[in-house]
Amino acid sequence: MATKNFFANIFGRSPFEPLQEHIATAHQCAAELLPFFQAVYKEDWDKALEVQSKIARLENDADDLQKSIRLQLPKSLFLPVPRTDLISLLTSQDKIANRAEDIAGLMLGRKMTIPEPLKEPVFNYLKTSIAASNQAVVAINELDELVETAFGGREIRLVQKMITKLNEIEHETDQIQVNIRSTLFSLEKELPPIDVMFLYKIIDGIGDLADRAQQVGGRLQLLLAR
Repeated sequence: MATKNFFANIFGRSPFEPLQEHIATAHQCAAELLPFFQAVYKEDWDKALEVQSKIARLENDADDLQKSIRLQLPKSLFLPVPRTDLISLLTSQDKIANRAEDIAGLMLGRKMTIPEPLKEPVFNYLKTSIAASNQAVVAINELDELVETAFGGREIRLVQKMITKLNEIEHETDQIQVNIRSTLFSLEKELPPIDVMFLYKIIDGIGDLADRAQQVGGRLQLLLAR
């Protein structure tokens, strides 16, 4: 890619490849929640610990990448987009990894179980939130092509469609969350109050994964508008 090579020659490396590597790592943190929840549902706490440890390692990798990008990102006016916008985008990406680690850490620490009526809805809810994270990855992977086309033409329309799809997925998670919270409300009298409180925290945390992914799309949309 000519533009990518141009910036690599000046700065040693394009700023976009590390951003793409970072969001891929952040998304992998979220994706690992699927096998984590499967282990939790089986009350296989050894497996849950194994997956939680992997999520923690990936989150550390994302943190290291974030620090490296911040240090190496050029302060020069030659950047194709404002440096502050790239930093904001990076921060939004990192929050996906942070939230995934929070969910796994809380559930493992308390050895939380999900009530039977909620198991399938919660797992589908989690898959939808992870789909939002994946859609953010797909959109960020178009950054190089956006620069090559000077943020115009067919490419910008393609990315706008990707962001629209991301917003639709996030809206779907909102609707699913309403139904799950309603089901949990109907079960509250049968469950210890402290368990109910933490179940609501997990439900909110899963929804927050999709919210964070949508924020990545929002930051990317700001770049398109400049």
